[in-house]
Amino acid sequence: MNTTRTLCFVIAALSSYAALAYRLCQGRRGWNDAGYRTLITTLLFQCLTFTLGAVAMESASLLGVGNLAILLMHLSAVAFCVSAQVILLRWAAVGAEAARKTRFWVATGIALDVLLTTLFFLADGPARAPLDFDGSADPLLLAYLLAFLVSQAIPCVTMLRQCGPCIRMTGNASLRRALRMLSLAAAILLLYGLVRTVNVLTIAAGVEIGAAKETVASVLNALGIVTLSLSLAMPSWAPSAARLLGWVRTYRSYRALYPLWRDLYESCPDIALEPPGASFRDLDYRLHRRTVEIRDGWRDLRPYIDRTVDGGAGTSEESRQAFTEAAQIKRALLAKRTGTVPHDNKDVGDFNDRDTDNFNAEVAWLTKVAAAYRTFHRTS
Repeated sequence: MNTTRTLCFVIAALSSYAALAYRLCQGRRGWNDAGYRTLITTLLFQCLTFTLGAVAMESASLLGVGNLAILLMHLSAVAFCVSAQVILLRWAAVGAEAARKTRFWVATGIALDVLLTTLFFLADGPARAPLDFDGSADPLLLAYLLAFLVSQAIPCVTMLRQCGPCIRMTGNASLRRALRMLSLAAAILLLYGLVRTVNVLTIAAGVEIGAAKETVASVLNALGIVTLSLSLAMPSWAPSAARLLGWVRTYRSYRALYPLWRDLYESCPDIALEPPGASFRDLDYRLHRRTVEIRDGWRDLRPYIDRTVDGGAGTSEESRQAFTEAAQIKRALLAKRTGTVPHDNKDVGDFNDRDTDNFNAEVAWLTKVAAAYRTFHRTS
């Protein structure tokens, strides 16, 4: 069970370090930006919290003091929650109100850390078994654990309350997505807190509810922190991710059209505006050129396209049309090489009467035709 809990701490720590590294790479904004400083501070406390959690799972003492890693983890977790709350305040409020609420949360966090430290030593925390911090009937240690859990639950509740109005107010789509993900993270971490509270109280009452209860709490904690890490970095990485996904979609379309374009180019090299190349720079331009060149190659084949050819495959009407057009192109390429002009050809009309002004729709259609064309190549 400790292995699973350690793994959850490691996953949470790694996600925290990844978010921190990503944000530090954007240091060009500089430390003059108070929001950026607060975000980096939050991520540092987040990294420290879950690093100490992994250490606490593997060692009963730190620097010669028993359970010191557990205490430092809890103190860091309080600071982390306060910093995360301050970030949300900076999104939701400005000026004097934001400053006043920030001072309140910082003062509350300091007070909670002092209270936890006092209770830890009054309960003789260094001499206790690490398992006692999962739950204990000792009043002082029970007070320590409940105070810590309350300190984690309150920021989650306030985040859930504040994210909704912020989502409705902001016109930034990326920030809205980040706030929704932050709400989800707060909900998961609140659920973690409820599970941990049940575990602590049942142990204190001497009630056994199963050995997996701490594992469930650890999994929820790790899931909540991974979601939180993504939400804190999302306003900056979401546009980059969208551009990357767009590039991948463009590249897939570009490659999917290659077999069809290649045969049309071999049939009529004049369709190419410039010599074919393997570079992926300016991929959008290359996809436009490939689409135009396929269209021009199709027009060059019109005298050789037999209207009577039917692809005879496909599960839908559009799929059958794609197979039919692919079959007609393949037959037309052969007819052009042999100089055979079909009686019922397509020497009139446009590009299969499709709306060539809608580029995305045209690429989607040609991709279907190219896929059908590859099928004919494999079976021929």
